[in-house]
Amino acid sequence: MPLEMNNEVFITCAVTGSGSTQDRSPNVPRSPKEIADSAIAAAKAGAAVVHCHVRDPETGVPSRDPKMFREVTDRIRDADVDVVLNLTAGMGGDIVFGPVEAPLPVGNGTDMAGATERVQHVAECRPEICTLDCGTMNFAEADYVMTNTPGMLRAMGGMMTELGVMPEIEAFDTGHLWFAKQLVEEGILKGPALVQLCMGVPWGAPDDLNTFMAMVNNVPRDWTFSAFSLGRHQMAYVAAAVLAGGNVRVGLEDNLWLGKGQLATNEQLVERARGIIEGMGARVIGPEDVRAKLSLEKRPPV
Repeated sequence: MPLEMNNEVFITCAVTGSGSTQDRSPNVPRSPKEIADSAIAAAKAGAAVVHCHVRDPETGVPSRDPKMFREVTDRIRDADVDVVLNLTAGMGGDIVFGPVEAPLPVGNGTDMAGATERVQHVAECRPEICTLDCGTMNFAEADYVMTNTPGMLRAMGGMMTELGVMPEIEAFDTGHLWFAKQLVEEGILKGPALVQLCMGVPWGAPDDLNTFMAMVNNVPRDWTFSAFSLGRHQMAYVAAAVLAGGNVRVGLEDNLWLGKGQLATNEQLVERARGIIEGMGARVIGPEDVRAKLSLEKRPPV
């Protein structure tokens, strides 16, 4: 894919994520109301898409509870602002192994679920988009493995397609893009597909620009991609993604800081990203333009 700047850019705000950030900033939303309110504020600031996880309201621990997803999506849909809903389907594939000399039985934090259970909230809430983590990888800390086998991905991807929900392929390395192309070739996912390039997540693709362009060059030319990096590199990747022809993702899932010693809110991160995009001479597009671009259908929940 040649380097060609994107002049019509949409912003995705990743509102809360599933990492252990809930005690590192008071701005990380926990309850369904807090998550929805933060997503609505991000949409008003210029995010065309909001990517939502849910958390236990008391502890902040990530959850897969369909009732909480339903409350979040209902609150967002009832708000006085339009936005494209993107729900995670990444939960339910977590293995935490025991010590290296006794890896089994698996440890606390393991959460393995079947394909139908992993997409239950998607089937009930019917967002326009949901995520599909397109591979297995050693993920960040200790002996935690994010597990997404080919069989599981084929099953989940087929369910998403059947539901009429567009999968956002989460690619943490080039092999994930390779398999995503295979899913489209097999007809499990429809093309042209939507991809999120996840840069700098240990231990996937590092966020240096050479690796980033290798990822970009593995995205088929007729697909739509977005990209992000973590922490202090988040805003640099706003510019990099636009310059490489893509769209951008910011939000508290990936970065807690607006500046040194200054904790961010989701809307502040969106505003900062919008300023960068517009400063580059590109236009930030809204949810209706995104739906037209990606052939999305806004539907009520079941």
